[in-house]
Amino acid sequence: MAALLRGLRFGRALRGLDSVVVPKKSSPQCNGLRQGFHCTALCLLEDKEKSIPVPPSSTAAFSTTFHEHYQANPSKNGNATSSQTASGPEGVASEAATEEQNTSYSDQSGEQGEDYETEEQLQARILNSALDFVPLHGWTVEAISAGAETLGLSAASSGMFQNGAGDLVLHFIAQCNAQLTEQMAEHHKHIQLGQAEPKKTAEFIRDAVETRLRMLTPYIDNWPQAMSILLLPHNIPDSLKHLSTLVDDIWYYAGDRSTDLNWYTKRAALTGIYNTTELVMVQDSSEDFQDTWNFLDNRIQDIVNMAGTVKKVTSTGEAVAQGLLGAAVTLKNLTGINQRR
Repeated sequence: MAALLRGLRFGRALRGLDSVVVPKKSSPQCNGLRQGFHCTALCLLEDKEKSIPVPPSSTAAFSTTFHEHYQANPSKNGNATSSQTASGPEGVASEAATEEQNTSYSDQSGEQGEDYETEEQLQARILNSALDFVPLHGWTVEAISAGAETLGLSAASSGMFQNGAGDLVLHFIAQCNAQLTEQMAEHHKHIQLGQAEPKKTAEFIRDAVETRLRMLTPYIDNWPQAMSILLLPHNIPDSLKHLSTLVDDIWYYAGDRSTDLNWYTKRAALTGIYNTTELVMVQDSSEDFQDTWNFLDNRIQDIVNMAGTVKKVTSTGEAVAQGLLGAAVTLKNLTGINQRR
């Protein structure tokens, strides 16, 4: 270090002598001596810098790391650079479109996107479309194929339905039952809010059955075929299930909350009324099926009369029992059996 300082001082002294004493045209020997002292000083400075380790700056490290990463992944960095340079509404719109497009697929965890459609939903869409072709093709597989083609699918999509035309009929029945239940629930809600007056039980049941049967009107010419399909052995369980659900919902919204034997008798009676009225409607040729609704009114009235008769018989039986009990007590009093001894 001392030698370095001495060299620097000596160099400064030579510069001062050069500016004052040395003429403009110096000899080659002086120039060589001066350059030798300067080279000696520079060598000493370089040795000093090499002996002390200097940590690289953060900027140099970052530039070196980025340079190495860029050389290892040139394609990815090019895409990233292009995406960063895309500014304004166009860049934001492209990113949003990409994210929206990715939502239609399922991720690695198995969760489904917003636009995912299950097999049941696809089948329901095909069957809903197939109902438009029932008047033309009837309750057949051809109607299902035609419905699939209107959705841009292949006619072979009808192979998704193992039960064939039975699936189409059962889908229509379930759809109609759901619509009727929704209407009855809406009416019940209006009654609770005081926006509608409650109907009598007989009137409510009559209107519910008529509403449900009127849903068959667009397919009334082909409905006998549907009834024959429902009578096939493999379709009977589902057919009975839909019928029992329909009858139970009608009685529930009519206000029935019975838990005894009457629960079964009421539903059995309404099931018979619905089935017989349906048979009459298929054969009815009157205007607006007026004969069918007259038949329905008579059957509902029979149920009301039967219920009144049962009540009368019950009340009469209770009165007779009370009379017999009173006569027995009177007889005991006359004979002295009830007297205390």
